[in-house]
Amino acid sequence: MDHEKVNILLVDDQPAKLLAYEVILKDLGENLVIASSGREALEILLKSEIAVILVDVCMPELDGFELAAMIRDHPRFQKIAMIFISAIQVSDIDRLRGYEMGAVDYVPVPVVPEVLRAKIKVFAELYRKTRELERLNQELEDRVRARTAELESSTAKLLESEQRRSMAIAAGKMGSWDWDWINGDWMWDEGQYRIFGVNPETFNVTSASVQALLHPDDVDQFRKAIAEFNTGTRAYEAEFRVQRPDGEVRWCVGTAAATLDGNGRVVRVSGVTVDITERKRAEERQNLLAREVDHRAKNALALAQSIVRLTRADDVKTYVNAVEGRINALARVHTILSLSSWQGAEINKLIEEELAPYSLGGQIRLSGPEVQLVPATAQTLALALHELFTNSAKYGALSTRSGRLAIGWEVNGEMLALTWEESGGPLVRQPKARGFGTKSLLASVESQLGGQAQFDWRAEGLLCRLEVPLTRKATLPAVEKFGAAIAGELQRASG
Repeated sequence: MDHEKVNILLVDDQPAKLLAYEVILKDLGENLVIASSGREALEILLKSEIAVILVDVCMPELDGFELAAMIRDHPRFQKIAMIFISAIQVSDIDRLRGYEMGAVDYVPVPVVPEVLRAKIKVFAELYRKTRELERLNQELEDRVRARTAELESSTAKLLESEQRRSMAIAAGKMGSWDWDWINGDWMWDEGQYRIFGVNPETFNVTSASVQALLHPDDVDQFRKAIAEFNTGTRAYEAEFRVQRPDGEVRWCVGTAAATLDGNGRVVRVSGVTVDITERKRAEERQNLLAREVDHRAKNALALAQSIVRLTRADDVKTYVNAVEGRINALARVHTILSLSSWQGAEINKLIEEELAPYSLGGQIRLSGPEVQLVPATAQTLALALHELFTNSAKYGALSTRSGRLAIGWEVNGEMLALTWEESGGPLVRQPKARGFGTKSLLASVESQLGGQAQFDWRAEGLLCRLEVPLTRKATLPAVEKFGAAIAGELQRASG
């Protein structure tokens, strides 16, 4: 097997000896470097990597012992193997001195070639093996550093991922848990404690304590999940409710997965819990809104149908105008209620919308505090005001430029009192029979809202007083009661 050649330094002041050493060591196949003095040897050492030094003890200027001492003083050369060659018989003291200077062996003169080659070969191989071990060690250290860097990078990424997961769990109202199926131990993360509304420092997580926090109607589902895992189910997902210690109920969706042993038995169940309370509430609001929209649409159609069926007129044009006016009044109050998300309507806004089509300048005066009407009251009062405006524009104060109308309102406890006072218009006579407008107004205010409507047909102008409750809750849909009340009123009048 080919191996890397090493440098062997031969140091002697006699050229004949150097030549003899070269001949003896040539068969080793190493690089033989020649130095004829100690100083030259030092120069070579500074420029080259030397495996073994073969040095003559007796040299002028700088003998072998002094050269060895100088080599050992240099940190880079302290481990180089040095073999002394001595043509004189050395004493034990000289040998000891040589070993102290760093010599590893002595070769006496005359040199036995086989012995010299054997010794040089041993130290050359030792040097080569040492260098090989150093390279392997360096490669190992490099791999260790690379692996350590990979582990550090992987750990940093894992930590970053865990931080992102924790942030995602916190932001997404999520929690994770782990249940040792064998010994019953539970492990919850921070999100899980937060969802269940318990303190991690005081709450002991057990199957019983977890079950105690479930809504009573969902406990059987928890037991069902346990039973299914015991019969081989690998994964389970369900919606359930958590009843926190403070009484708040939270909706959650839970997913769980089982870990099995070699025999297919469950040894661990892990899962994630997501708080979906806001989503559930949004769904409930959406469903409620859908039902309300459906209900309002049906009621609006029912009311429009009642208006069409019950309106009376002498000719088609009058009939069409009356129907359009009442449906437009209904549309205007619906617009106001829609802008408030059907929370209610302000009474002054309601009146302004009803009087807008008349463009009467300063003929109308409004006075009263801000009052918020619930949708049913706003809808009914809007139709009642429409009838009053329509009658006044046809026969009352608003039919002439000299006429005046004062509308005022006040709140007395839970009642709204509205006064309609006309003056300056044509001479007023009390009608012999009530028209549809009057009948519908009385029916809506009294029968639907449980209020009162009083009419005083004064000669100088109509005085009408309406009292309606502000907080009355209708037990039936408002428009259905309105239509039924009008139908009953007309039926009684015709009878």
